[in-house]
Amino acid sequence: MRIQELIAYHVRIPLRGKVKHASHTRSETDSIVVCCRLDNGIEGWGEGLPREYVTGDTIEMVVEHFRSADWRRQLGEVFSDVPGALALCERIRVTDGIPAGKRDSFGNSLRCAVEIAALDAATRACQQPFSDVTSLIDDATGIRGQSERVQYSAAITSLGALGEVIRALKVKLYAFCQGKMKVGVDGVDDRAAVGRIRRILGTRFDLRIDANEAWRCQDVEARLAPLLPLRISSLEQPVPHSDVEGLAALRGRVGVPLMLDESLCSLSDAERAIEKGTCDLFNIRLSKCGGFVPSLRIAATAHRAGLGYQLGCQVGETGILSAAGRHFATSVAGIRYLEGSFDRFLVTERLTVDDLTFRRGGWAPALRGPGLGIEIDRAALDRVTVATEHRKVA
Repeated sequence: MRIQELIAYHVRIPLRGKVKHASHTRSETDSIVVCCRLDNGIEGWGEGLPREYVTGDTIEMVVEHFRSADWRRQLGEVFSDVPGALALCERIRVTDGIPAGKRDSFGNSLRCAVEIAALDAATRACQQPFSDVTSLIDDATGIRGQSERVQYSAAITSLGALGEVIRALKVKLYAFCQGKMKVGVDGVDDRAAVGRIRRILGTRFDLRIDANEAWRCQDVEARLAPLLPLRISSLEQPVPHSDVEGLAALRGRVGVPLMLDESLCSLSDAERAIEKGTCDLFNIRLSKCGGFVPSLRIAATAHRAGLGYQLGCQVGETGILSAAGRHFATSVAGIRYLEGSFDRFLVTERLTVDDLTFRRGGWAPALRGPGLGIEIDRAALDRVTVATEHRKVA
């Protein structure tokens, strides 16, 4: 087999409502969808969501990187099985170097889309589920697992008092047992907002909070103190990435585990966090971390260091990344929390014929078909496509 062609689609997908947190307010998402076509006609699909405030990528940069990368040199060799395709994917580099002022996660959204598309095509061709990739990564030996179903958690963004109450009631009616709430938004009384949610969801609900870089190290204890009586399970990314090393002095004394998100976008970020002692948990997201395999290595690194990890998602992911995340979640053990598969609740076009939205309680089954186990909705893809780029590989 050989990869014949890569096709990149710049898609713009409206959300079903505004999603607001301390770093950004979003009503649509510009994403990159990649089709990997093999010489036998089999196609695989991948997706990435560039976020300039996280990894430094914009959609314009992603498109330019796709145009300029030497895909023939990286992916043009013949392969006969999934390990062969995986060896090619290990060579993916979407940029020649990291520009000044950018982190080594620059380019990760495109790398994610290309890697997942190539591995989807290979596992489809070999009639294997995508989750088999986990068993091929030596670094992931300690975290391998197999689940027939997984449980997603709920999300409550900043919606105003009435909107948050309505969302919390929906979360309760849908029988979720865990969820995350956004805090740190200007003009919002976090103590009052989290208190309202806690009263509705009850004391047994596992509630964590995410500040999205809204605070400073010197303010974290004061900001967190009024929330601790509300039984908070963890605090995610309380400070900007530029201040993250200051969390080492706070860890263990603030009364709640600290989780990194915007500061956890690559294996080097993970290793630095462990070395500096800045957190207790990693929030791994496939797109920001550069794909399925890099995310496996980050989870394995956390496990070896005795840290916890969750699999998160980015606002606006379609069924493509929902499927990839499902394969990750059902083949990796020890995931503390799982986010994603919001498809029909969040995006107007999920891009897949299959509805991968979680069911009541957040439960969702493993995907056991070949590849990602999804079928692309071509009409939906056409509706949201802004531009396309074709690159011959073989």
